[in-house]
Amino acid sequence: MIKTDALIIGAGPTGLFTAHQLKLIGLDCEIVDNLDKIGGQCIELYPDKPIYDIPAIPECTGEELTNNLINQLKPFDIKFHLSERVEEVKKIDENWEVKTNKGTIFLTPNIIIAGGVGSFEPRKFAPKECEKYEDKSIFYSIKDKTIFSGKTVSIFGGGDSALDWAVELSSKSKVNLVHRRDEFRGAKSTLDKVYELEKAGKINLFTKYQLKTVKGDGNLKSIDIQHDNKDLKTLDTDFVLGFFGLIMQLGPIANWGLNIDKKTITVDTEKFETNQKGIYAVGDICSYPGKLKLILSGFHEGALAARACFKLARPNEKYRFEFTTSSKTIKNRLGVKGD
Repeated sequence: MIKTDALIIGAGPTGLFTAHQLKLIGLDCEIVDNLDKIGGQCIELYPDKPIYDIPAIPECTGEELTNNLINQLKPFDIKFHLSERVEEVKKIDENWEVKTNKGTIFLTPNIIIAGGVGSFEPRKFAPKECEKYEDKSIFYSIKDKTIFSGKTVSIFGGGDSALDWAVELSSKSKVNLVHRRDEFRGAKSTLDKVYELEKAGKINLFTKYQLKTVKGDGNLKSIDIQHDNKDLKTLDTDFVLGFFGLIMQLGPIANWGLNIDKKTITVDTEKFETNQKGIYAVGDICSYPGKLKLILSGFHEGALAARACFKLARPNEKYRFEFTTSSKTIKNRLGVKGD
């Protein structure tokens, strides 16, 4: 069992900044996220999309913002539990016992839900038989690209992820790129490269096709794709990759006894606490009068929630607000030298 002053659910920008604020005031925290990487929506949905509403930063991408927030956390030793989903929360005396799908158990007086509008899960292929090949021959994200070397890979999707991986894998693999439309949503420069590789015979391009069925014994052998005109093609393939974006699920949070309205959680605007003492919600998942779904609003919410955590984590101590510009204690926590 892991004991911590606060558990943050969600490793997106709001969760990362909330962790910074907790550590700044001397509290420990750990972060759990259903995704396999840090960054939340910014990394999964728009890593290259420009963001214009971060104070003092005229423009940055989702990836740049995430990297800057990670750098901001470097003075602190924060443990991330990625590819883990919180499944169960129950009250034990003055603490919350939190269990994940991997069996990790936390004991904490404070839970901060910073999970965007829920946990992200990949959109999957419709054919039911795909399930038995998932994480073996069919993937919705790539963790180790070396497994595709020298193999035939069929990639489905029309956005940046599908195009980028088609280009990337074409140097060492035979690539089929399948999209249900003629038009692609990815960057023009990448699309031009795909067409160039198609002409060179490095990529086989199939538009207006969708996956109909998969075939194999213990291993995937081939797939059938169907055109809009019902024409069927069989493609020999070793692996299938699907890049259809993410769907957002509230998941087990819906069963925690929180005040939920239209997949958002109602909070107060003093502590951003929910109707359950010691459980807070910040970022897109929380709602209150005048709520703005902006990253900068999430930063403000996280800062106030962090201060509220202090009372439950250190009931015998009085929280004393200190300016980061003048506090020697805070400078020590940040590893800042000098006066």
